Amino acid sequence: MAKTDSLAIDQQQLVEAWQRTIPTVLNTSDKAEVKADAADPNALWVSIVTEGRNGYSFDFKCTYVDSREVKVEFVDVEVEGRNADERTTVIQTLIDDYVRHIHECAQQLHALTSK
Repeated sequence: MAKTDSLAIDQQQLVEAWQRTIPTVLNTSDKAEVKADAADPNALWVSIVTEGRNGYSFDFKCTYVDSREVKVEFVDVEVEGRNADERTTVIQTLIDDYVRHIHECAQQLHALTSK
């Protein structure tokens, strides 16, 4: 049986909802920007900048598999505008934390995505 469960909100409204909600699940010093994926109406790009001395910038692609489930892909990390080694323990820990936070944001928006 094929899944027909799809998003109940258009992409621009979804981006706006994410932009309002993601700061509530991140550390207060982190900043996030959410953009629509022009090629995929079920996908968003999430950029998170850590404040403070690290100055890391993380990029993730968040794709709605259906109205309830998101697939989060880590794309890139930079420090002070240069590519950073993503294999370090510090960066791996931050990636894991941000993936968890992105899932938390999606859960908070479940009422909007599954009307």
